[in-house]
Amino acid sequence: MAEKYIGIDLNDKYAMVSHYTYGMSEPGTFSMVTGSEIYQIPMCIARHKVSGQWLYGEEARDYARENGTSCIESLLKKALASETVGFGGEVYEGSRCLFLFIKMLTGLLIQSGEENLPDKLVITVENMNLEYRRLFKQFAVWMKLPPDRLMLLDYRESFYYYAYSQPPELCVHDIVLFYYTSRELLCWRLSRDKKTIPQVVTIQEGHYIPILEDRDEEFAEIVADALSGSFVSSVYLIGEGFDGDWMKKSLAAVCLGRRAFRGKNLFSKGACYAAAAKARRTDWPYIYMGNEEIKVNIGLKVENKGNTELLTLINAGENRYEAQGECEVILSGSPSVDFWLQPPRSKEALVQSIELTDMPKRKERATRLRITVKPEAADKIHVYIRDMGFGGFVKSSEKVWEYTFSI
Repeated sequence: MAEKYIGIDLNDKYAMVSHYTYGMSEPGTFSMVTGSEIYQIPMCIARHKVSGQWLYGEEARDYARENGTSCIESLLKKALASETVGFGGEVYEGSRCLFLFIKMLTGLLIQSGEENLPDKLVITVENMNLEYRRLFKQFAVWMKLPPDRLMLLDYRESFYYYAYSQPPELCVHDIVLFYYTSRELLCWRLSRDKKTIPQVVTIQEGHYIPILEDRDEEFAEIVADALSGSFVSSVYLIGEGFDGDWMKKSLAAVCLGRRAFRGKNLFSKGACYAAAAKARRTDWPYIYMGNEEIKVNIGLKVENKGNTELLTLINAGENRYEAQGECEVILSGSPSVDFWLQPPRSKEALVQSIELTDMPKRKERATRLRITVKPEAADKIHVYIRDMGFGGFVKSSEKVWEYTFSI
């Protein structure tokens, strides 16, 4: 059976859920109204007074309105704030209400007789900070979803996976997305370095003040500013700010010499493409360098079967919240460990050397070290080195060396 990937786009008002399996031309997005493109599912739940069944989305709102019961909105906000909510005299944690909502979304795309868990669940929000990561990892535990089957992205990275999963002619040059909500207008511009292998993709972000008066005229000026410089192959218009028939002059500016697309479900589809790209990692020719990604490859020069080689612990492009490397090595020579830091666009590396002070004196190659590296930030790496002794021949000194270096 083909692997099934589910991508869920969440914000505090609504959710959208897409699915993808190999053989599909593109991810499909679930609509609550059959045959329509109404993809937005309100982020709310209610509970049936008699059966106790949980309801969600518009059905929850309708039931609560008709029966005078509670309909809990703003599920993300309540979960992050650790609020509690009441249903029929019972009190529930806000996080559990959110978890129930997400579980019901995944159930929309799991057919009868299948395992009730997707092969990969990808959740995307506008800004995937540490609090969100902790919350969604709690959901995975609650759902009994193995950690390697959960993937967390922000909207920018979802856009990256979507954009570079499109036909080649749409990503020959830079790719731009305008994200327009009631609160803000953002512009994200993807650029790739075709000289590197894999190709390094960077993203530039522009913030614009809300358009309050002549939206068409003002947005046309913003487009002219944002799309100047290098060539742009395609433009995506996302968000409720683009609803309505107000774009005339600005749409002509957007489409001048490039393809343009407007829609709602790009981020949930991009989440599905991300799962597929990770599954076939060797075929994905890009490295994404967002704000939270590690900018260099981090490794050790080691001797393996008589050959000197680089043992990579963390790859450039890994998210700093998820990246971690660990290995065990036999110490040779002076009591120190050299870490090689190499940007993917450079042939040269910076060496960070850590002295293992007060290391017990032993015979050559009689000390085994366990080395763990984990980012503290996108530009700071924490190193933890432990003396493991040498099997049953040399007892460990229990010494530990810790060091943090900047990239």
